[in-house]
Amino acid sequence: MARIAAWCACLIVIGIAANYVLGFVASMRIIALPVAVALLLTALLFPLTRHLRASGLRAIYAAWVTMLVAFAVLIGTGWIIGVRANAEFPRLVTQVRQTAKTVEGWLYTGPLHLEPIQLGGWVDEIAKLVTERQQQITSTVLAGTVVVVEVLASIVLLLFVTFFLLKDGDRIWSWFLKGFGRMAPRVDRAGRTAWTTLSHYVQGTVAVAAVHGLLMGVVLAVMGVPLWAALAVLIFLASFVPIVGILFAGAVATLVTLGAKGPIYALIFIGILIVEQQLENHVLQPLIVGRVLHFHPLAIIIVLAVGGILAGIAGAVVAVPIAAILYRAVPELFKDDPIPLPQGPAPLPPGRAVPPGKDPEPKN
Repeated sequence: MARIAAWCACLIVIGIAANYVLGFVASMRIIALPVAVALLLTALLFPLTRHLRASGLRAIYAAWVTMLVAFAVLIGTGWIIGVRANAEFPRLVTQVRQTAKTVEGWLYTGPLHLEPIQLGGWVDEIAKLVTERQQQITSTVLAGTVVVVEVLASIVLLLFVTFFLLKDGDRIWSWFLKGFGRMAPRVDRAGRTAWTTLSHYVQGTVAVAAVHGLLMGVVLAVMGVPLWAALAVLIFLASFVPIVGILFAGAVATLVTLGAKGPIYALIFIGILIVEQQLENHVLQPLIVGRVLHFHPLAIIIVLAVGGILAGIAGAVVAVPIAAILYRAVPELFKDDPIPLPQGPAPLPPGRAVPPGKDPEPKN
């Protein structure tokens, strides 16, 4: 009983400390989340910076070139999506109207045998509900303005942190280790393990997401679905949120396919999406990311739920890599440092003997 009571007291203390730490991080989310995302971006971009520095480029120039390449990729992708959206959006509106008329006719003549009065009543109820919630919608929009300001500030901080991590990451880490004294070797070992895990996770996840977005984009393009490029990018971004992200992106792509091409194409797209998702879960993820995480799907779901509750969508994005880092790095803190081997006398030159009971003379 005394041992159980001692364990309970320790767990209570740990729980109180964790609660205060999580509360502090949640209150500082405008700083904590950009720093966490900056670490993810640094893990993704650092191989290019390392290659540029190895080729003889100074650290500051290598960091600038890396940032410019990242900006070029983002701007180019956004420009392509914008051009495609402007060209295909009118066609999407026309196809959605035709599909809506087809669905409306099916509701009247199909097995449901709805009356126009019933359908009109449902539309009136939705309009009435929107009117009653107008004040709440307006307040939500005003609150969204504050969120936009916070997002812009977070983006600026994210860019600064990413740049300096690319430029002076090794120096920052060396300065950080000085505060741990005799514990510095263990912290250094844990930090390097954490960085290796994070790098493999981010690069593997980007590779899997790129394959996923590319394949589904090709499927949508072959089907003739408008806005297929934007939907492919949405699927790529949603793949960074395990399990939940693909459900959201798949639902959006299915709705667009349904509105543009009808239910048959939507069902075909759902079938292809399910098959591709199974191949990703059982082939790509285990080969690329699974070797780093070694997480059960149930653990991933729980981690996502905790991250989503604490910090919303951004928390769900960074929850899995944080859990993987803790899982792999914390044990390194408790491993004993290797014991140095005793150093014996220096070996004698060939042909020189040592008299019994005498030590060899030091070599000048």
